[in-house]
Formats: sequence, C-alpha cells, structure tokens
Amino acid sequence: MIVALDATPLTLTSGGLARYVADLSVALARGYPEDTYVLLSDQKFVLPGGACANLVEGPETNKGKRWWLRGVRHAIATAGALVFHGTNFEVPYLGRTPAILTVHDLSPWRNPAWHTVGAERVRTRTPWLIRLRRARLILTVSEAMRSEIVTHFGVPEDCVRAVPLAASSLFRAVEGRHELRNGKPYFLFVGTLEPRKNLAGLIGAWQATREATGAELLIAGRTRADFVPIPPMEGIKYLGEVPDDGLPALFSGALAFVYPTFYEGFGLPVLEAMQCGCPVITSRDPAVAEASGGAAIQADSPGEIAQAMRAVAASAELRRELQEKGLARARHFSWERTARETHALYEEVITGANR
Repeated sequence: MIVALDATPLTLTSGGLARYVADLSVALARGYPEDTYVLLSDQKFVLPGGACANLVEGPETNKGKRWWLRGVRHAIATAGALVFHGTNFEVPYLGRTPAILTVHDLSPWRNPAWHTVGAERVRTRTPWLIRLRRARLILTVSEAMRSEIVTHFGVPEDCVRAVPLAASSLFRAVEGRHELRNGKPYFLFVGTLEPRKNLAGLIGAWQATREATGAELLIAGRTRADFVPIPPMEGIKYLGEVPDDGLPALFSGALAFVYPTFYEGFGLPVLEAMQCGCPVITSRDPAVAEASGGAAIQADSPGEIAQAMRAVAASAELRRELQEKGLARARHFSWERTARETHALYEEVITGANR
C-alpha cells in the first residue's frame, strides 16, 4: 500500500502539528515496512529524524498557488498513492483518491481571538471540504474533540474517529531533578506561545507564589506572530525554542510543568512532561482532562493555579505521587498504537472506495 500524507506541518520548527506528522509517519513506516509513505507539500521540509527507507519525500511537481486544486492531485497520482491523509485541516478539493482529514481541534471557530493570523483559510475551507464529503473519514485526536466535531459540523458519528497521540520515546527522566544550573527551583511551561495558552494567567499565578516557593518560571516554545509579548520580569526566563533533545532535562528538573491552557484538541506537552516524571498542573479543558486521566492537578483560575503551585513546591510526597501517576498514565499511549489505529483507517477507506 502507498499512502500520501500532507507534510506541510513539517515546515514548522516546533509544536504539536510538526510532532504529529513526524512521529506518526515514522511509526507508520517502521510498523508497516511493506508499505510506502510519501510526504507531500508545496513547501520545503526536512524528512523526520529516524525515517526508514519506506518514508520518502514526494515528487517535485506542480507546486505553487494552485497546490490544493491541482498540484497535490498530480503528486498523489505520480506517487501512486491509494489514500491521502490530510494531516492538518486540508485535503484536495477534487480527485478520486480516497482521503482522511485530520481536524486537531476547533480553535479556529471557537474564539477568533485565539487565531488572529492565518486562520481564515481554515475557517473558510475546512467546513466546505466536510460538507462536500471530500474526506471519507474525519480523524481527530481525542474523544472530547470527536464529540465537538460531530456537533459543530453536524456530521454522522461514524464518520469521525478518535486516535490519541503519544509522547515521543525521547521524553524520559534524566538526572538533575528540581534544579537548574543556577541551583534555583523552577516551574516550567513548554508550548507554542499563542493566545489560548493562558500565559497571562500562569504568570499571575507564579507572581502570587514566588515569595512562598522561591521558584523561577521558565517558558520555552516558539512565539507565534499573534502572541502579545509579556514585559520582562525578574525571575522569568524566556528560553525560546528548545531543541527536542533538550526538553527532557527541562521537564525532569522542574518542580512542576504548568499548562493552564484555555483549549486543546489533546494537550501533548502534558504527556511529554508525565513521561519525564514531571508533576503536572493543567486546566480542566475536556481534551486535556482526557489525556491526563486523573494524573495531574487541574486548575483554571490564577488563584487555583497558584494554590496548586504552592502545594507542589511544599510537598515532596505530593511530587512523588504526581510523578508516579504521570508515568503510569503516559504508558497508556504510544506512537505504535497511534500508527496501528491510523493504518486501520487507511485500510478501511481504501476498502470502501473499492466497493
């Protein structure tokens, strides 16, 4: 079987979309060596690290402004793909090759303030692709999101499938827990800096706890263009984008990973922190609650977040309890499982197209 996947998220330097395409495609190629997985985009990208010989870049053909109308169909045909996986809200407008469309979350529609740059295309095109049934199945990443998609777009329940994500195997506990090189304890945020991550709430909570905990706040991640910068403050360190191989040490050394996001489709950084043995404080967002499975402290308001931060900093026993629960929860997920369940959907749509 030859499968074509949209590789455009790999043009991003970090974040959940890039992780999704990279880890999924590598797991598919390793798990199904008899198949060929072809990554397609009209933009330059780098093949994921650890790629097998059956994970390849698609043909250099018909790239440009009409990519989703013409170019991608030509590339799919040239590759001989039996199915196309639109990994980020888009599939070809036309064509006979069956397609699966991944809708990660409904943030472009839930709150316009969360996406003030570059989301209009998704808001306009994705609903039409769904109405026209250009994808035989809609794939999403949590049961919470599956329910939202069914309700929001008015599609039959059996047309939307949930396949959870997982933390990469590189996320493992390392030595140096609870201290940075300067010896000070710290709380950690890792994620794309964007409006819906609630950085202002996190910083307000940290300010309220700093005297009691003596902890700094480290913030790591790519800054999106629509993020309003927060003025520098003593005790806050903005690390920018940290390479993947540098994140396990950050997670392992933190008092807690604090992720007070307003809204997620899954909340992958929560699992990454847990797999490193890092205590997690996160929001009550339904998808994040589903992913964390009771292994995190949930808090929404700055007051609640501050209370949780003080409790974690004050109690080694609570930190150990959260570490153990988090490690156990992370073991429920793997990219091998994600690849297996996704591969089954490829087979399903190919079989349906041949009937």
